[in-house]
Amino acid sequence: MAWQAKVETSTASDTPGFNLQSQDLSGKRLEQIPPITSDPGKIGAVAVHRYAELLEISKAVAYHRDLGELFQNLARHLHSVVDFHYLSVVLHDPLRNVMRMHVVEADGLGDLRPGMEFSIDESPSGWVWNNQRPLFVPDIDREIRFARPIRILREYGVRSFSSFPLTTPRRRLGAYTLGSSQPDACSDSDLEFPLLVAEQVALAVENALNYQEATELQRQVTRERDHLKLLLDVNNAVVSNLSPSELARAIPAKVRTAMQCDAACLSLPDSEGTHLQILGLDYPDARGFLHEDMVLPIDGSSPGTAYSTGRPLVWGSAPTTLSLIAMEANAAEGFQSGCFLPLVRRNRKLGVLHLLDRKANAFAEQDVDFLCQVATQVAIAVENALEYGELSQSRERLASERLYLRDEIRTEHNFEEIVGESAILKRVLKQAETVAPAQSTVLIQGETGTGKELIARAIHNLSSRRDHIFVKLNCAAIPSGLLESELFGHEKGAFTGAITQKIGRFELANTGTLFLDEIGDIPLELQPKLLRVLQEQEFERLGSNRSLRVDVRLIAATNQDLARMVEQNQFRADLYYRLNVFPIKMPALRERAVDIPHLVKHFVAVYSEQMNKKIEYVPEEVLEALVHYEWPGNIRELQNLIERAVILSSGPELHVPLGELKPIHKKAPGKTKTFGTLEEAEREHITEVLRDTQWVLGGNDGAAARLGVPRTTLIYKMRRLGIPRQPE
Repeated sequence: MAWQAKVETSTASDTPGFNLQSQDLSGKRLEQIPPITSDPGKIGAVAVHRYAELLEISKAVAYHRDLGELFQNLARHLHSVVDFHYLSVVLHDPLRNVMRMHVVEADGLGDLRPGMEFSIDESPSGWVWNNQRPLFVPDIDREIRFARPIRILREYGVRSFSSFPLTTPRRRLGAYTLGSSQPDACSDSDLEFPLLVAEQVALAVENALNYQEATELQRQVTRERDHLKLLLDVNNAVVSNLSPSELARAIPAKVRTAMQCDAACLSLPDSEGTHLQILGLDYPDARGFLHEDMVLPIDGSSPGTAYSTGRPLVWGSAPTTLSLIAMEANAAEGFQSGCFLPLVRRNRKLGVLHLLDRKANAFAEQDVDFLCQVATQVAIAVENALEYGELSQSRERLASERLYLRDEIRTEHNFEEIVGESAILKRVLKQAETVAPAQSTVLIQGETGTGKELIARAIHNLSSRRDHIFVKLNCAAIPSGLLESELFGHEKGAFTGAITQKIGRFELANTGTLFLDEIGDIPLELQPKLLRVLQEQEFERLGSNRSLRVDVRLIAATNQDLARMVEQNQFRADLYYRLNVFPIKMPALRERAVDIPHLVKHFVAVYSEQMNKKIEYVPEEVLEALVHYEWPGNIRELQNLIERAVILSSGPELHVPLGELKPIHKKAPGKTKTFGTLEEAEREHITEVLRDTQWVLGGNDGAAARLGVPRTTLIYKMRRLGIPRQPE
């Protein structure tokens, strides 16, 4: 290590049993360690100096009750006998079974900080704690284990390090590590002194932990006694009161008295879900600004934030980022601390329990943990007292519609992730259901964002390979020079940088399904090897001449016209015919407009749940605009728009930024026409579909089926828009 400057050098080549990657010094006794130097005089001087310093270290750490101060003192003394620029202490947490960083002293900036956790298997300290042996890593660039800690150590310039167990006769505590900026800076000869230091430090750490545990236990006993009394009082109030008004009067008084705060109350959301109404205010010293039946906005108030997020919110000094009404009330009443606990029952948000105080930092973390238990009891009482359904009727209806659509598709096709009921989508799903039991190659074509991967997954899930792996690869996302290695793997040394053997996607997907997206981007020179795999189910890794056999079903997808690419010699004809065994054409979203309302409701439900928002309905005019938009980005564009709309929506109504949708342009010879109204866009779209179907309205391939509407609805729209039944 860096303390090598204090002793003579011991290298990997002249140290018995030293591993170039790491060395654990398996069980060597101190008397077996070779001397530092052959000069007896030098041995005596070094030993006297070190043992004198060891005595000072023992004195320095013996009476510390704070671990941070203990290790600061340790580092200061160690620097006088050991050259190092990195010191860390990691202790084992028996409750979480992880190694937690307690102290770190290092030059430079990096990610290490007290409180950071590592699993036992991923860290050197975990290895030392588990095996109870020192661990030397003379060069971290050659160490193949502990990837995450090694990466962090490099940020501090550490090139070699040693870890030593902190253990007492009663328990294993953890490990401390000394690091050097020089490689190969550690040897057997440096083992004795750090181990003796470890013994002294371990005893001091155990003493400090025992003191902390005893002090905390005493505090917990006192706190638990007070808390149990409050819980009993709250439970008695819950049992004896069945109406919201009675609960609102009983609960705040009990909580305020037990917590010795200035004010306490409940608040419940109004029918619009935009404000919280204060009920049962218990505030003996009120100044008149905070009063019963007062309403606070959910957006911009502390209780509103707790209600929206479903998490407790605590502040120790009056916040300045609240709504005007909340800031005025806090300033007028002189509140400096607040604790707001959401009342949540079975994922249903019911209201908020408020506690306020004129002292700063009046609510400690342990108080909040206990008050969360109180809030749980209050939530049960509020749920029983409220009339069912009023506050969540719209949300439950939206969830029921989504489940109905999913159940309908699941019953008919077993496609759980695909939303829609248009005729053209059902035809695609029927094709997928037909080809799924076969082992044939499937080619899925369609515009970007139409859901080609979802269909591929559905085919896999309906096939006999459903219990095996589904592997996907976007051929356009991999540089052409690396694509062969990604598909087929490579051997060690196959090319510069190939330091290990790599398994390719075909080998990984053995007995399963391989989905190759954007297959039109595969280079021409790689296509013969792909064709061979499809025909013979065998290939060679890059840099190997040994053939490997696999059992893989291939599903390919592209948004390009492969037939045209074949004509232009940009894609091999034999590979195209081998891929095109069972083609499936994914419809663009504009071709299945009837599915847009269902998709909108589905995405609203998904993102509302993710963002803890309560969006109850989508305005009809918004749905109408979304149905008639062309959607050049298809379902992906719709999904991103709805996610953005949920973020922007603060109330029960979905606010969609329709102005962000690009205007629809249709190119004609010599000019570009921009449709100014939705009616014009709808007329032009229906007319184009009619021309494409030669004005046939009904049937599986008629205009009505392509538009995803019933034939009678199409006739009505044609009359309304002035479109003739036959071409003029």
